Amino acid sequence: MDLREIKEFLRDCWAYIVTIGIVVIVLMFVVSFQPIAGNSMFPTLEEGNVVLVSKFSYYIAKPKRNEIVTVKVNGKSYVKRIIGLPGEDIKFIKNILYINDQPYKEDFLKEGIETSGFTLEDICHENECPNNVIPEDKYLVLGDNRPESEDSRTSTFGLVSKEQIKGQVFFRMWPITSIGGVK
Repeated sequence: MDLREIKEFLRDCWAYIVTIGIVVIVLMFVVSFQPIAGNSMFPTLEEGNVVLVSKFSYYIAKPKRNEIVTVKVNGKSYVKRIIGLPGEDIKFIKNILYINDQPYKEDFLKEGIETSGFTLEDICHENECPNNVIPEDKYLVLGDNRPESEDSRTSTFGLVSKEQIKGQVFFRMWPITSIGGVK
């Protein structure tokens, strides 16, 4: 092979090389695929679903209530829904969510799903949560299938920091029959 053949080959492949480079950058910094393991987000997401996660969302905006996110806790990746925001007092009494003592309707929950009662004090001690509110840069996350979800209510999980939130789930890729946006 001579130098002219190598130059011609590179000229012919230039578009492919640039395309592969762009795809690699997008997958590293902008979006990722996340398989769903377990049924903690049922019926919104089911085991075996594959979702797209925006890694970029929270560089330009703060996480909001009811957004579905991926979080990294104790080296494992989980998909959960943001329920409590910094500065809020959260509690569940008789299956009703109270945010700052005001009832809040969770429209995304399947009929009949029960959330065992808890207060913020049950999951966050006074020295970590002064004035019984979620500290700045912390979030309370729960699964939609509350009886089967390991989430902020457990001592091994607890409140998650903004750094632990790795991205926002926004689109279901698999199965093909359920492809579309996720809310």
